[in-house]
Order: sequence, then structure tokens, then C-alpha cells
Amino acid sequence: MEGIYFRKYSSSLDRYMEVKKYGYDGKICIWFPCQNGRFFDFENFGMNDLLADTIDTGKLTVISVDTVDEESLSDSSWRSPENRIARQEQYYHYIVDDLVGYLPEITGRGPEETGGLMSFGCSMGAYHAANVFFRRPDLFPRALCLSGIYDLRYMFGDFMTPLVYANSPIDCLRNMPWDHPYIERYNRGRLIACVGQGAWEVPTLQSTRDLAAVLRQKGIHAWVDFWGTDVSHDWYWWKKQTRYFLPFLLEETLENDPA
Repeated sequence: MEGIYFRKYSSSLDRYMEVKKYGYDGKICIWFPCQNGRFFDFENFGMNDLLADTIDTGKLTVISVDTVDEESLSDSSWRSPENRIARQEQYYHYIVDDLVGYLPEITGRGPEETGGLMSFGCSMGAYHAANVFFRRPDLFPRALCLSGIYDLRYMFGDFMTPLVYANSPIDCLRNMPWDHPYIERYNRGRLIACVGQGAWEVPTLQSTRDLAAVLRQKGIHAWVDFWGTDVSHDWYWWKKQTRYFLPFLLEETLENDPA
């Protein structure tokens, strides 16, 4: 399946960013690549072929995006933590302000016409998908997060500022008041987080356990699934999980969907 390429200027990042669109109708999904990944990884790892039947039948439109992880979340000996987290915040605003703002131009529809957007990613992409879900549930009422890290201490250690906190889902959720209006929004949406218990899943397994615990404490409904000890941090398993979980996100009607 061939996507349609777009190169658009981001005022949040002060540079041009590249995306590719797959599909013509259905729910709009923003797909985040793995750590330091690029928008073309969606094709390079065969996700376009995996989802071809869903996309071709008009159930799903995928927008694959670039990251700026090498300037933000990835370990860097020459960038200060202040600089890195500032860049991550700019990337967050690129997604929720710039990208969402030009969705009508590249898809013909906006979030309000599709019952909100879906975020989706594996590994570091799962972090980005979770971050926009928890920070903007009005825009992203659906999220599929596979093998993710949800606590920025894994990337920043003991360095903590308001920006680190705002971009660290587990920290924000732990301190969220019980009557915060976002909790109701989360529960009207759909969140799926899955992780294996096999090779290279040790930090992501612990982080997903921590996420599951805080979701239970806050009464936030989510499907957090732990697959077996044979399930590794790998595309082979992420593809199986995608095929398994995606129908639930596409077929369920949310309370805030248009009639």
C-alpha cells in the first residue's frame, strides 16, 4: 500500500516535519515510530501491509509521523536535560497543535468529525501515544500502547521540573485529584497497554505494571494486558498485538462519538 507524503512547517518545532497518510476514511490514527524513528518506518516494518485490509475498507486512516527523540528523550551527553525536555514539550505541541491543525487539509476531516483521534505506538512510540492520550483526552480518546515506558525517570533520572512532570504520565496520574474531569474523559475513552514478559521487555514490563497500578488506584478503566514469557520486545509480537487489539478500538462506540 502506498501512502501520500506531506511536508509541513511546524511553528512549535520551527522546522519542517514529514508525515505520510494511508487511507481515506474511518478513524484517524496518529502512529508514532519507535525511538529515534522516522515516519517511513510504518512502511519499512510492514505496518502498511499488516493493516491494508482495515485501511482499504475505509475503517482507518493512519498518519505516520516523525519524532525528534534524538533531540529530546534519547540519552545525550551533549544536550542538557533542560534543553531535552524543552524539545519534548515542543514536540508534544507539534502533535496537538500543528499536526492536528492541518489534519483537515490532508485528510478532509478533523477530530470532531471522527469522534476524536487514536494514538498508537510501540516502544518509545507507545510513550508518545500515551502522553497525548493522558494530556489531551479531548483530542485523543483512544490509544494503543505496546511495550512502552510511561515514567520519564527512565530518560531523565532524578532530574525533575514542571515540564518533565507534565510529560511523565505516571507522575501526573499519581498526583491527579480523584475528581479531576480528565478521569471521566479517560473512562469514556479506550486505552489499551500491552507488554510481553520475554526478552528485552524488563523496563517496559515494570513500567506497564506501574501504569496498571496507578490506573487501578484512580479508578481509570483500561485494558492492560501482559503477554507471556516468550513474547519479546520485537516487531513480530507488536504486529500480532496490533491485529488482536485494533478491532476493539475501531468497533467500540465511545460516549463522545457523534451519532
